[in-house]
Amino acid sequence: MTVQTLVDIDLPRTQTGANPQHLILGLFTDYWFGTDEPLPSAALVALLGDFGITPVSARAAIGRLARRGVLDVSKQGRRTFYAMAPDAARALEQSQRRIVEFGTGDREWDGLWTTVVFSVPDEQRDLRHVLRRRLRFLGYAAVHDGVWMSPHADHEQTVELLDSVGVGRATVLRSTVTHAIGHGDPLTAWDLDAIRTGYEEFDAEYAPLLERVTRGHVGSAEALVARSTVKDFWREIISTDPELPENLLPDGWPNPTARSVFARIYDSLGPLAEFRVRQLLTEHAPALAERTSHRTTADIPS
Repeated sequence: MTVQTLVDIDLPRTQTGANPQHLILGLFTDYWFGTDEPLPSAALVALLGDFGITPVSARAAIGRLARRGVLDVSKQGRRTFYAMAPDAARALEQSQRRIVEFGTGDREWDGLWTTVVFSVPDEQRDLRHVLRRRLRFLGYAAVHDGVWMSPHADHEQTVELLDSVGVGRATVLRSTVTHAIGHGDPLTAWDLDAIRTGYEEFDAEYAPLLERVTRGHVGSAEALVARSTVKDFWREIISTDPELPENLLPDGWPNPTARSVFARIYDSLGPLAEFRVRQLLTEHAPALAERTSHRTTADIPS
């Protein structure tokens, strides 16, 4: 498995509509975690069917993930089974941790910036693209070419990222800013107005769904799709938000409200979505259906 492929799949989608590869990874992460037991391909195809993915497209997506090494393949008689590859599972668990933890901690800050300085040769442009995407998801922004900064990025994940993608020259610093001019000020590296708009759009889109969830007006099939969709949208927003300290944010910052909407929908729809997954697995793998479970925002991956 190439790091580039895994990172591209792991990051939020940039296209409109359902991405079957992304959905497969999300289903494994949300309902088939903590086990290396493989699932039959027919069950994965049935699960994707609830999202409007045709069997042909579903099988093609599964095959691509397997060829890239993201899914491990095994055979039991004439049936084909798939499980998450260990490296892919670890990367997805890191992503899950950031998704569910984002916006929950206090924003107290010691004034130190985590800074990544790196150099990637022109002939490794693909690697540079992957590195930038992953740094952005971890909460970094580019202050200068090859200089990315964040107030809260996880140091261990940063080092692991640099090691995993094979950057030949890089330095990670924790330091204060003593002087900055123009766009050299790291606080100008993020478009806070655009981030605010993203949160407001999230709230406008999903507050009505939350009301329906609260009233019990969502069925299990809809719950499975809606839960994945709301998580996808949430992930896209937080991939642009550096989680700046409160004293550096504009008044009325909308993250707490939006985070509450996400958490309440994700947690409330969990049992219904799990029921739907069990239904579909029972048709193709009855013995495995009982192993289905759902996680909540309180379940922080280790």
